[in-house]
Amino acid sequence: MQSVLPYKWPLALDILKRQYDVLPSQKLLESYSKDIDKMPNMEVSGERIKHKKLKLTLSLIHLFGQVGYLTTDPRNLESMLSTRFEDWGLGSRRAGLFPMLGEGIFTQDGWPWKHSRELLRRQFVRINFKDLSTFDHHVDDLVADVSSSDGVVDLRPAFFRFTLATTTALIFGEPIANVGDDDRKNFGTSFDYASAISAIRLRLADLEWAYKPKAFCNACDTVKRYAGHFVTEALASRGSDDASPRTDSLILDLYAELKDPDLVRDQLVHVLIAGRDTTACLMSWTFFMLVRHPRVLDRLRQEVDTVLPRGERLTRTKLQKMTYLRHVLNETLRLYPQLPINVRFALKTTLLPVGGGPDGRSPVLIRKGAGVGYSVYHMHRRKSVYGDDANDFRPERWEDSKLDHIGFGFMPFHGGPRSCLGKEFAPMEASCGIVRIIQKFPNLRSANRAREAIADYRYLERRGMQGAALMMKRIALEDYLSDPNRMCLSMPSSSTCQSETAYLP
Repeated sequence: MQSVLPYKWPLALDILKRQYDVLPSQKLLESYSKDIDKMPNMEVSGERIKHKKLKLTLSLIHLFGQVGYLTTDPRNLESMLSTRFEDWGLGSRRAGLFPMLGEGIFTQDGWPWKHSRELLRRQFVRINFKDLSTFDHHVDDLVADVSSSDGVVDLRPAFFRFTLATTTALIFGEPIANVGDDDRKNFGTSFDYASAISAIRLRLADLEWAYKPKAFCNACDTVKRYAGHFVTEALASRGSDDASPRTDSLILDLYAELKDPDLVRDQLVHVLIAGRDTTACLMSWTFFMLVRHPRVLDRLRQEVDTVLPRGERLTRTKLQKMTYLRHVLNETLRLYPQLPINVRFALKTTLLPVGGGPDGRSPVLIRKGAGVGYSVYHMHRRKSVYGDDANDFRPERWEDSKLDHIGFGFMPFHGGPRSCLGKEFAPMEASCGIVRIIQKFPNLRSANRAREAIADYRYLERRGMQGAALMMKRIALEDYLSDPNRMCLSMPSSSTCQSETAYLP
């Protein structure tokens, strides 16, 4: 027995409209929560489920006249992404993403995907064994980027600049300084815009062709030109005396296999997603949570100070000793996974292990062509998996052995053969940046209270209440902002990658 997602309009178009209406507020996942929370009490063949404690693991969705499913059960995810991996494919996702990404691991199935995956896997294996000193220059630039700001600084763009620089230098083998500032800025803007439009096109499924605005096409061209720059430089350097072996290790390797510069360029775009966005989002969400949980931040700071006294260089050995940092990253990835929601389409008639029968515990027959959406975001918040405090940020939950064998109940970087190639690189890179920022700004605090104090000071000053105004100014500027090592953070809400603003005195 499955619950049925209710709809009112023909072809269930009101479900799609609700998604588009909530996109500007950046609370799409929250809106999904309302429907998923109702799953145990939804209509089933016109009859309401009587047992409210029944926890259904699969929900029927009627959209565009077709039947699909939604699940948050780890057993179903393991079946789709691992044990019955060959039964599932990307379906309409390829067409929705192709204008931006071209040919690569995120748009391919079958043998082409396996080939692309193996080509890129070799490069990430090489990167994963690099000494952490290779991050030093880029982390220095990150700290300088943040420190150079007067007043309020948005940390999210700084994190994206940091991860773009490391991806360019460590994976492509070319310093980002070789790319003009305008090109970098245009790339970032175009990449984010193209990604947003691609997300809308994905929701249109087979009707993706109906939404392809000119600005989107221009943004896709900009992204490809940026990636194409590295291909052109690498191919031009072949045979020259000053050719860089670091560049040859990836780009020329790809060219030797693919024999087509455009295909190599497309592969680099896919690498940019894995190398840039994954780490930047992880760092953004980590600081978003840390400043809202001072106790966690204090304990993490103590661990950093103990394992890495000031003046010592961060090494893999020292990083491995920072177990609480690892728990913080796990908890951040649990609440804000890199791929919060996704979908697969049945390439042939197949089964899901649970969701059928009167109690929802029997297998379910999935016909060829049917789509199954799955939400890692909501699975990571299931109380049946993580306890009654599943919605709380509590890194200590990772300290005991209860979650050691959770399997597909924890999917921070997807799972199965398609697991993220950057799943080892991203936490390592993020850790280097997080440790240095905590060391540089040992008194990280939320800027909300400081901003309120400043606002009160200005209000009292306008009212002529100079004595009270001066007292409020002292609270705002001395207690919160006068310490040169203090950075106050304040973050507006977002549903995918958190933006942070920092007040630097």
